[in-house]
Amino acid sequence: MTRLALAAAPPKSGWDIHCHTVYSDGTQTPASLVELSRHIGLHGASISDHDTTSGWADAEAAAREEGMRLLRGTEITACDGPVSVHMLAYQYNPNDRHTSDLFARTRQARLKRTKAMVARLGEDYPISWQSVLEQVHEGERTTIGRPHIADALVAAGVYRTRSEAFADAVSATSKYYIPTPSPTTHEVLAAVAAAGGVVIIAHPGAVNRNVTLLSDSQIETLIEEGLDGLGGWHRGHTPPQGATRTKPSSVMWVTIMPI
Repeated sequence: MTRLALAAAPPKSGWDIHCHTVYSDGTQTPASLVELSRHIGLHGASISDHDTTSGWADAEAAAREEGMRLLRGTEITACDGPVSVHMLAYQYNPNDRHTSDLFARTRQARLKRTKAMVARLGEDYPISWQSVLEQVHEGERTTIGRPHIADALVAAGVYRTRSEAFADAVSATSKYYIPTPSPTTHEVLAAVAAAGGVVIIAHPGAVNRNVTLLSDSQIETLIEEGLDGLGGWHRGHTPPQGATRTKPSSVMWVTIMPI
């Protein structure tokens, strides 16, 4: 039996290693994200957009100008059996062919799925693929997904906020939802390790994202294959997960703070 403690609140100092920009589903440019990170007193930040390294160069230039430390990363959706798993890959070689091809295939699959969801939604809501593209800030360099659908629905007056859209028509339980075809967790671990990077699992206890979470045995298998850590705090973790709990596992839940 192992005592496991998950943080109940976000850290007030240190690093934020799970940040998105306009190159995927964030609202900040890489430069404004770095500036904001410095302004609120973070020691450093990570850029970890979905399936892309498009914002890395801009973020690196801004970090040098601001005197901020930066961790380069990418978030990729994977599957482990029936469980959808968000994995954060850090400091890997962006020129590694295997990894870049893996992310490129995932981006294309996400794009195809997003178009199909828009077609379904368009039967009941005033939304089109063009109205979704109008929410994209960086053109083809942006990983387009459900947040852009949500923003299009907000622009059409269907919802007041992106969060409202995600709670209804854009949610994973909606009749309009289509899963993204994804590589396996094992494929992601192997590819990123070969490219010299490390991998942690984002928001592993967020039941609002997955009804089924990774089991202890699944996590232990991933550790044996090279998994480097698990995210310790996320707003999607339910309150009981923020308290110390007992589970039959040798797995420690940690927040990784690079130095």
